[in-house]
Amino acid sequence: MARSLSLTSFVMEHRLPWADGNSAAPAGAGRFDQALIFDARQRRACTIRSVSPFGATLTGDIATRQGEELALELITGQRPAATVEWVGGGEAGVRFKRPIDVLALIHRTLISQPTERRSMPRVELRCGVRLKWGSSVCDAVLRNISARGMQLEADGPPPRGTYVSIQIDGLNVPPGEIMWRKANLAGIQLMEELGWTSLMPWIRKACGAGYAA
Repeated sequence: MARSLSLTSFVMEHRLPWADGNSAAPAGAGRFDQALIFDARQRRACTIRSVSPFGATLTGDIATRQGEELALELITGQRPAATVEWVGGGEAGVRFKRPIDVLALIHRTLISQPTERRSMPRVELRCGVRLKWGSSVCDAVLRNISARGMQLEADGPPPRGTYVSIQIDGLNVPPGEIMWRKANLAGIQLMEELGWTSLMPWIRKACGAGYAA
């Protein structure tokens, strides 16, 4: 049976995934990526809502306490040691004792999907872009990007329903439509899906250039 779209957010920035940004799951059909918790008591299954090099937000059967030591086994086989930072609302935030390779985690998520249905999950990073609509142009900051859309931050983004083009250095982006706007944030749905074969090399290059720092 084909696996559904991953809803896990992969944070490329050098921060904990619940700090200084929005790591809430995007709307749509799909599931969070699976992981295993190893602690002094037992091995338990959980899912990952968001993950960065420094930590993860876990959901599922979270029978753990703040300050507890554990290990989290990821689908890459990585098993980072971690400390529970907080617990609440059926979730827990864990801080890794050493940074993990998030690019490898994204790659493993992609190859777990059928070749003909591989779709890039949501990746959080920051870089400068240009947003155009009609005769207007403005500078904006990319906050996250996936195969189907992105979130931008700008002074006075256009209203919902506006058709826009997005210019990102090194990436050919299809035109899109503003689906929602809240203050200086806007969510854009692309008219064509961005292929993972284009997005993965761009993300690797962007991280290497230090945009996600």
